[in-house]
Amino acid sequence: MRRPLLTVAVAVAVALCFGAAARADPIANFYKGRSISWILSAGAGGGYASYAQAFAPYFSAHIPGNPNIVIQNMPGGGGIRAMLYLNSVAPKDGTTLGLVHSSVPFAPLYGIKAATFDPRRMNWIGSIDASTGICVAWHNSGIATWQDLLTKPFTVGSTGAGSQMETMPLMLDNLFGTKIKVIAGYVGGNDIYLAMERGEIGGRCGGLISSIKSTRPDWFPQKKVNVPIQIASARNPLFPDSPAITEFAKDERTKAILKLVLAPLEMDRPILAPAGVPAERVAALRAAFHAAMNDPAFIAQAEKQHLEIKEISGADVAQVLDEAYAMPPEIAKAATAAMGGIAGGD
Repeated sequence: MRRPLLTVAVAVAVALCFGAAARADPIANFYKGRSISWILSAGAGGGYASYAQAFAPYFSAHIPGNPNIVIQNMPGGGGIRAMLYLNSVAPKDGTTLGLVHSSVPFAPLYGIKAATFDPRRMNWIGSIDASTGICVAWHNSGIATWQDLLTKPFTVGSTGAGSQMETMPLMLDNLFGTKIKVIAGYVGGNDIYLAMERGEIGGRCGGLISSIKSTRPDWFPQKKVNVPIQIASARNPLFPDSPAITEFAKDERTKAILKLVLAPLEMDRPILAPAGVPAERVAALRAAFHAAMNDPAFIAQAEKQHLEIKEISGADVAQVLDEAYAMPPEIAKAATAAMGGIAGGD
């Protein structure tokens, strides 16, 4: 029996529509049934891990095709090990992403020999937060004020050259004359917190507020740590009695050095895809990042876990890096010297 021509035409039209719909979203077709490896430059149990675990389900939900996101910890070298992997080893098809220490993209600028990458070539998806840098001192360390840092010895932990945990205290020593000694070699930030609790070291410096609030939520309200200095351009309202380091900058050159040193805090939890990922996938990942950051369920989850969040777009992260790399060479050289002459580091 012959089908009516109208029925055949409708069937063909429906088939064409389904075919067009399938072809219309190549991003979803690519990611459907796949996994994304999300490389963290920090160890398990710290602030970066808390952010990744909280964000991953919502990020996945907004990526077309809803790929499974698998978090992989790759600590080492103050975060440089993970960046080197993302730069030269990781697949460049959008199935591997990174969440790296915000100081790591600036390592080549400071002459760290191991940092054989150009962060401006990376595809920056966005940053989950911007941060205020602080030094925290364990409550019985004898360090409570800025004056204490200038007059008393203070030991802080670090994961390696290039990390904020090392560069920030060295900068305070060299520009302002504090008496901070860095103890390097810790695997991750959580290990440093444990060392503080055991009394092995006095404290830690860096963009620590969100990390402490998420992994040690009792520290600030119970005054288990003091905040003698904020390594920031202005005081964070959380610590109104703790001065910002820029309050002690006496000249324009020092202010320029501080601007460069503080730039990583403007992109405190940056997510990237390696160079070479197709532009349309980068665009989709950026769109998914924006949607996830504004997802009410993620916002509620972050609040529940005491995670500070602030959306920094991928374009804005890239701009922070462009401006830093455009600084006069003399300022970069002076900043390098201020942070301990870290050239040739880990």
